[in-house]
Amino acid sequence: MSVDAAFLVFGGPYSNLQALDALLAEGERLGIPPQRMICTGDVVAYGADPVCVTERMMGAGIPTIMGNCEENLAAGADDCGCGFAEGTTCDLLARGWYAHANRHLGSRHRSWMAGLPRRLVLEIGGRRLAVVHGGAMSINRFLFASDAAGVFADEIAATGCHGVIAGHCGLPFTRVVGDALWHNAGAIGMPANDGTPRVWFSLLTPVDGGLRIERRALSYDHGSAAAAMRAAGLAEGYASALETGLWPSLDVLPAPEREATGTALNVAPVTWSIPGRQK
Repeated sequence: MSVDAAFLVFGGPYSNLQALDALLAEGERLGIPPQRMICTGDVVAYGADPVCVTERMMGAGIPTIMGNCEENLAAGADDCGCGFAEGTTCDLLARGWYAHANRHLGSRHRSWMAGLPRRLVLEIGGRRLAVVHGGAMSINRFLFASDAAGVFADEIAATGCHGVIAGHCGLPFTRVVGDALWHNAGAIGMPANDGTPRVWFSLLTPVDGGLRIERRALSYDHGSAAAAMRAAGLAEGYASALETGLWPSLDVLPAPEREATGTALNVAPVTWSIPGRQK
């Protein structure tokens, strides 16, 4: 897909209907149609409304990457394939929300999930960006801002593109490694462990000599989303997280990200310059 105007990227609706509806309304307010949006996957996860969220995404026609949740739900697997270590808090909580989603989704939803691409290539601002869910080589690989530059360089090189847009880890960040880009838009279905109930998406805009990347906060009716989780009998940990902005477990986080718990995110825009095109 090729675009020459502002492009909206979001990840992880996570069965959070209120957040997805707010994102769709924000896209309309910004004048960005679904054809200029992309979702990095995990449409279904922690939240109360897997069916409604899947229906919204199917109806909106937003290009969507297959996440590990879609992969495993489509295959009829008995776990989410998230990559959580066995017996950790994340793993134990996942058993509950995954069973909830698995119980409610129908064959039509699973067929849609099975047909989602594992990778798309976005051409924007003179560059080719591979859009994936986790890592370029593994759908459920967690990559974080604190990872070594070489990790990102290897992943980007594996795509044959100038950069990568990814999801999965739930935290928005941008890394420029040499001339290459790795960008994670975060998730709209769960706060970014920053102590606020806000969620995050990104705008990518071609500018003279490069690409401007903005991380944008999104406020929504998180109280109703949390209430829906409780009414559905889901575990309290993630329902509380929607209200407090703090994750119930830091199992997956490297030390720097753990230490940043409850800290406001750096939302300064990044301009990814294209060599030879600066003016």
